[in-house]
Amino acid sequence: MATLTIGLLLFLGVHSLAIINIDWRNQQVSKLGIWAWKGIYSLLAGIGLILVIIGYGQARLEPHWLYQAPTGLRHLSLLLMLPVFPLALAGYLPGRINGWLKHPMLIATLLWASSHLLSNGGLHDLLLFGSILVWAALDLLSLRHRSQRPLLMRSASSWNDAIAVIAGVGLYLLFIAGLHPWLIGVTPL
Repeated sequence: MATLTIGLLLFLGVHSLAIINIDWRNQQVSKLGIWAWKGIYSLLAGIGLILVIIGYGQARLEPHWLYQAPTGLRHLSLLLMLPVFPLALAGYLPGRINGWLKHPMLIATLLWASSHLLSNGGLHDLLLFGSILVWAALDLLSLRHRSQRPLLMRSASSWNDAIAVIAGVGLYLLFIAGLHPWLIGVTPL
């Protein structure tokens, strides 16, 4: 479980710099340059993600169960996952969804983590999904109190919403049909 914990600290720590100390982050960008900053950021986040994947895989081999999810919660989990892929895609496709929700990727992350906490009752699940849930909630709350960096995005289009919804539902169905068991080793059904 140590590898999972270190990975989460590294991955979420890097992603929390704007939450914790936006001024320090901006100073580093000014000092290093945007591309050097993005390179260091990506390297640390990538190492953290690899450690999370390895650590979670190791922890699943010897689980410490906290609860067994009843069937109803598993169904609710599947329902909560339905908007996750469309919202995640909408975060990168400017449109009405992005305009209404402001941060659809964070909302998708909240739904994803909540959904997985409902249907997975191991200590390693609580550590992984609970940490990400808390991080996403804190990030969403912190966005109310910090100035937004300008994003270079194309103009909003309702076609982008259609693409996000159709492609997102398609990805959801692909994950249910076989990608989740193939990638994660567990069937969501």
